[in-house]
Amino acid sequence: MKAQLVSHIELQEVELKDNPEHVQQENNGGEDQVFTVEEAVEKIGFGRFHILLFCIMGSCNIVEAMEIMLLAVVSPEIRCEWRLQDWQVALVSTMVFLGFMLCGVLSGYIADRYGRWKVVFGGFVWSAYFSLLTSFAPTYGWFIFLRSMVGCGVAGVSQGFVLKTEFIPANQRGVLLPLASIFWMVGSMLIIVLGMLVVPTLGWRWMIRISITPSVILIFLFKFIPESARYNVSAGNVDAAMKTLQKIAAMNRTSLPPGRLVEPTVNERGSWRILLGTTFRRTSLLLWYSWFVASFLYYGSVLSSSELLEKNLLCVTNADPEHHVQHRHEDGLCYCIPFGFNDYTTLLISCLGEVALIPLNIGLLSFFGRKMTLTILQLLAACFFMLVNICSTMLGFTVLLFLLRSLVSMNFNVVYIYTAEVYPTVARSLGMGFCTSFSRIGGMIAPFIAQVLMSQSVILALSPFAVAAVACALANFFLPIETRGRALLQTS
Repeated sequence: MKAQLVSHIELQEVELKDNPEHVQQENNGGEDQVFTVEEAVEKIGFGRFHILLFCIMGSCNIVEAMEIMLLAVVSPEIRCEWRLQDWQVALVSTMVFLGFMLCGVLSGYIADRYGRWKVVFGGFVWSAYFSLLTSFAPTYGWFIFLRSMVGCGVAGVSQGFVLKTEFIPANQRGVLLPLASIFWMVGSMLIIVLGMLVVPTLGWRWMIRISITPSVILIFLFKFIPESARYNVSAGNVDAAMKTLQKIAAMNRTSLPPGRLVEPTVNERGSWRILLGTTFRRTSLLLWYSWFVASFLYYGSVLSSSELLEKNLLCVTNADPEHHVQHRHEDGLCYCIPFGFNDYTTLLISCLGEVALIPLNIGLLSFFGRKMTLTILQLLAACFFMLVNICSTMLGFTVLLFLLRSLVSMNFNVVYIYTAEVYPTVARSLGMGFCTSFSRIGGMIAPFIAQVLMSQSVILALSPFAVAAVACALANFFLPIETRGRALLQTS
């Protein structure tokens, strides 16, 4: 019996040497526990890290808004300085969006292949540098070239929305992501206040030089934001992803799920074939149109309001003597009418509309989902574009503009959210890049309608925006995927 017992023990030792995983399985209760990034993000939950993430990454919207809204503020000034015609002023906005469109897909591809963090940081540096150069532009040609380079940098900055989304738990996205409108509003108001305070005394060049301050500050703050853990695991860098998740868990004073992080490495990252494959083809095509319309409506509302105020094209029943005159080309060359204090005030109030209805936006997203919310917002925006044609008091016009800016801003925000949620990690940045590029086509067309056609007829200039909004609202019913409460996909 003693000899049989010794033989049995020796046999077990041999089996353990031949199968060492057996020991780990015994220690883990018979199974090797693993977890995914999605499970880790949900387990960590919302905490101090997300507040830091929300403040720093949300500030990307401040930079983007300042660079885009700068066009509405500076248009009367460059029109006067270089004696520009309507189409030349509209071309400035178009060139900015052209740069954004060309670099949008490229920035998305690089972000999916080499990381989100590098693209966003590079976008900050690029846009700040060329924006500063814009303030020294000696001619109109140099100005539009340098502004198109700024558009390329802003395309990289816009990838910050993807980086932010990939760290937020599913049940918090519907609340936190709409709040990005606050930062966009802050950026819009900052550039308008700068225009009000700086342009009359120091000129538009110094306004641009001062406006790059937020970009410079964010360049130094960005070191506190890590690379996306979802990107790292898709690229096979599991150790880096694990360190990031551990750091976030420590900041939030919570813990990761038990076990080890396991995600398959995906070699085909940043491929357009994923966007146009059978799974996402219809979604991609409809989203490209939705982004086109979102940009068309937003910049149409911004530039239309600027043009109506600059040229006094409003039908106002209680206008002061100055606003009774509809300014025309006095010498056949250009308008030369800088904004007055009341014009800046009206633009400021309209910017507040971009955040006034955020609670409504959150409620719509929570109860109706992403697709139905888009439909509701686009139909309402179409109505308010047509209401701008109605004669009213200056207060009435300000209220209409306030509500219109609220609706088109919310629509743009929901499109951002839906796009970031519907695509898988391996193609999320590229999908966002393609969508933002198509949106800039809308931004390129909007100035020629809002700034050129507006001089001929207000109703003809506003009608295309209303028609596009109605068509997009109907197209939303064909979107195949609803993303409310759904986990972010890692692969298709």
